[in-house]
Amino acid sequence: MPNIKSAIKRTKIIEKKTLENNMIKSSYKTAVKKFEEAVNAKNTESAETLFVEATKKIDQAWSKGVIAKNTAARKKSSLSKKLNSLKA
Repeated sequence: MPNIKSAIKRTKIIEKKTLENNMIKSSYKTAVKKFEEAVNAKNTESAETLFVEATKKIDQAWSKGVIAKNTAARKKSSLSKKLNSLKA
């Protein structure tokens, strides 16, 4: 445990930011799972709406710095491929 006042404050801030980052990461992972369930169920209409939601959540996670830019692009690309294969 830190003794210096500024170090104590930094640990509190880090704990808050960690909780925020975990919430953001959890929300985008949940959105991706819902999309993949719709794809597995071959439900095209709901998959399209869930795709939009999942990409939005991935972009939010990227803009907040929770995931890297290339990671976000890779995840969106794989979701897009799954949606296109479902439509075909």
